[in-house]
Amino acid sequence: MPEISPASPAEQVVIRRARTRDIPMIKDLIDTYTGQRLLLAKDTVTLYESVQEFRVAESAGTVIGCGAVHVLWEDLGEIRTLAVAPERRGRRIGDLLLGELIAGARELGLRRLFALTFQTRFFARHGFIPIEGAPVDPEVYSQLRRSYDAGVAEFLDLEYVKPNTLGNSRMLLTLEGRSTAPDRAHRHVEAEGSARLSSPKK
Repeated sequence: MPEISPASPAEQVVIRRARTRDIPMIKDLIDTYTGQRLLLAKDTVTLYESVQEFRVAESAGTVIGCGAVHVLWEDLGEIRTLAVAPERRGRRIGDLLLGELIAGARELGLRRLFALTFQTRFFARHGFIPIEGAPVDPEVYSQLRRSYDAGVAEFLDLEYVKPNTLGNSRMLLTLEGRSTAPDRAHRHVEAEGSARLSSPKK
């Protein structure tokens, strides 16, 4: 597991796969940003259903950061619910989390990662670029339109989700042909905090 040394020499931060026992702490972390309209609310049951998608940052038994990769299509995934506890921002924890999510996406065989975010500079440092429209062929577009997942609708930029995504940027990272090394290097860049990446409640 990757580790960093934050401000306190005695403190260690570990990035690992989420477990069901982490969900209450993940929910509390998400709720911290929901009131600021930086993260959309997530029901607890939804978090349990998607726990296998999450990575968490843990320090002294407490979850201080989280993020998820959700598969949208054969070669396409989405970074969701990326957040770091307010008091731990600026310690590269967001970079560590995103680096592990990108590595996990590669393990799944994904070649592209989508993000809907306010934190464009943070994601740009990891290779994400702004996009317009839906970068998929018509057949895949037609298949994706059948999904009830709000994140898919955000990726397709469908009209009915635009009120929920106002002010966010749609960004895409192409993984094909990229080695793991650049992503690992990004762990040494200061993170810029949380992003509004979760899907709205249905």
